[in-house]
Amino acid sequence: MDSQPTDPRTLSVGQRVSILVKALDGAKRTNEALANCSNGDQMVEVLLDASRKLGLGLTRAELTRTPPIRDWIWWKNKEALLTIGDAKPRYQQDGDQGRPADNAEGSGEPPRKKFLGLF
Repeated sequence: MDSQPTDPRTLSVGQRVSILVKALDGAKRTNEALANCSNGDQMVEVLLDASRKLGLGLTRAELTRTPPIRDWIWWKNKEALLTIGDAKPRYQQDGDQGRPADNAEGSGEPPRKKFLGLF
């Protein structure tokens, strides 16, 4: 029986990302390029190039939405959802949702206690 190799572009996005991740294991130059990226957008460019060379046909959107690459990009951009010790979502930290920064007297709310313990 003469079986033809499967075109990787016919595989699911998750399968193609898995192939890409496995190909990165031991790929010294690609890993160095990823480590030298200053942000997630640069990482995506390196990964798109690797995908192209492997014939995977992954798009920018597929890379940014699919784990584990989505998570690598998230960490590279340092977009933490929570800050340890405050447990407040980042979007609330940045704008504080219209509340006074110092929790001014007369607001009726007790000052927030910060949890600084270890888990």
